[in-house]
Amino acid sequence: MKNGFTGKILRVNLNNQKTSFETLEETLYRRYFGGRGLISYILLNELKPKTDPLSSDNKLIFAGGPVTGAPFSGSGRNSVGAKSPLTGAYGEAEAGGYWGAELKRAGLDAIIVEGKASSPVYLWISDQKVEIRDASKLWGLEIKKTQEMIRKDLGDKTVKVAQIGPGGEKQVRYACVINDLNHAAGRGGMGAVMGSKNLKAVAIKGTTKVPVSKPKRLAKLASWMAQNVDSVARVLHTYGTGAEMDVGVEVGNLPIRNFRDGDFPEVDSISAEAMKNTVGVGMGSCFACAVACKKEVKVTEPWTVDPEYGGPEYETLASLGSNCGVSDLKAVCKANELCQRYSIDTISTGTTISFAMECFEQGLLTTKETDGIDLSFGNAEAMLKMVELIGEKQGLGALLAEGTKRAAQKIGKGAEEFAVHVKGQEVPMHDPRLKRGEALGYAVSPTGADHVHNIHDTFLYPMLPKSYNSLGVLEAVPVEDFGPKKVRLYKYVGEWRTLNNFLVTCLFTPWNVVQKVEIVRAVTGWNTTAFELMKVVERGNTLARIFNLREGFTEKDDWLPPRFFKPRTSGTLSDTAVNAKDLQNAKLLYYEMMGWTEQGVPKKSALEELDIGWAANKLCAIS
Repeated sequence: MKNGFTGKILRVNLNNQKTSFETLEETLYRRYFGGRGLISYILLNELKPKTDPLSSDNKLIFAGGPVTGAPFSGSGRNSVGAKSPLTGAYGEAEAGGYWGAELKRAGLDAIIVEGKASSPVYLWISDQKVEIRDASKLWGLEIKKTQEMIRKDLGDKTVKVAQIGPGGEKQVRYACVINDLNHAAGRGGMGAVMGSKNLKAVAIKGTTKVPVSKPKRLAKLASWMAQNVDSVARVLHTYGTGAEMDVGVEVGNLPIRNFRDGDFPEVDSISAEAMKNTVGVGMGSCFACAVACKKEVKVTEPWTVDPEYGGPEYETLASLGSNCGVSDLKAVCKANELCQRYSIDTISTGTTISFAMECFEQGLLTTKETDGIDLSFGNAEAMLKMVELIGEKQGLGALLAEGTKRAAQKIGKGAEEFAVHVKGQEVPMHDPRLKRGEALGYAVSPTGADHVHNIHDTFLYPMLPKSYNSLGVLEAVPVEDFGPKKVRLYKYVGEWRTLNNFLVTCLFTPWNVVQKVEIVRAVTGWNTTAFELMKVVERGNTLARIFNLREGFTEKDDWLPPRFFKPRTSGTLSDTAVNAKDLQNAKLLYYEMMGWTEQGVPKKSALEELDIGWAANKLCAIS
């Protein structure tokens, strides 16, 4: 193929150590694009129903998109997908950095990993030459040391490496895949799947530029972002995520002590501004990106934090900071580094620890279960110790490494009331009691609660970005509204934001609707439209829905945890909560808008309209 795609997928069978290449037709790419579209298509067609996510039968898929690796801001991402060991549902996560672009430069659109190696291995891909190499000496090593040894082994310091640390090897259910040391495909346990296959890393070196249909048009767009980054992304460029966290307390968005409380006077001490002014040493970037929003921090006492592991983003500052009641910025920076070293998701790690802290406060866990650790909210030393125990799967950490859903079931005694998850995936650091549209998005997400393929009501009101007018969204909807207009807003804007998971591009590069359409046209040469791109997303979301239905999920799983149906104990949200009846009505209306039944099952007419009538056979197989 000429533009955007390479047309080739690498299939690796670790059972027999064989590799092969497959060529896909352009019509398949245009129907599904990459990322979620390609991953959901492959998993639904190839994975047997009820497959154990940590068995050799699961498939691990690395995928780029049609614009991955093209020279413009936001193109340095890749998706990683599999059946999730955390939720048992469709699993998918994205990462930035340089590895995704290198995948395309090596002439590949995706890698499908099957089976399980008899001993630890890593993949070495040089353009389209593939080797399966022994990784016995790498097993057990943290991320930085592994990358150093692989590069030394290959004699090339420019090789890009995606890998797992000890947390992935030990199959922590929310282990992530780390590339370029500090970029994480964080959610859903893709690193645990990688560990279950005895696959330590995928090292790639590519030498071919990604072909672009209209390079001058793309260069003009790329130049516009570089020249205007201070006006369209100044805060991200200066601080990364996590600026103005005090506003999060004022409006009620910032999670505090397991999403329970509303007051956190120490919030300024863990903000991105405080980080920049105290421990920040620079801002890193991703492939071809002018935004450069990746924080780098250095701490020398009382803990040492290596700046090569980056620094905590908003989700980490909140999950391992305020949500655990911890206000020590250096401790949060150390916790972030530990999560990177172990390759475990900071959101799930922090939320699971905050759950355990509340169980400890309520007497459901005692110092007997914690091996003497005072697991009180605000205890920074205890929080750090629990990160280590989770990464090593030792002591109480072995239970918490299973995630809040399984841990609550094991603890019992009403612990489920404190478990903040959807479909088994821990909720991100945005409170749905404030953002009602996001509440719906959490509930219906195929991967469990997610804030990226979702909307943020407060970003859309009172000022609605004018670029959404071209999607047919013409007026802002109040934050507190949970009626039909909010459901429509979620469907349209949520789908447009989810497009990033198909292209595969970054959410933090603020391309508007028209620009994003122009980027796809410039790279691929296709005469695409916003309408076509929206249909690609709806198609992929529907396939992921069918995958989950096949795995036994029902409309009852599209729901929020008990915590959000009660107000916070203090602060702005102390007199408001998600109304269960409103959520149910919104959910059913969303189903109807999607062409699904009241049970959340896609109708045949909807499948045919999306040109995926073949998926009806997958529904027929559901018992």
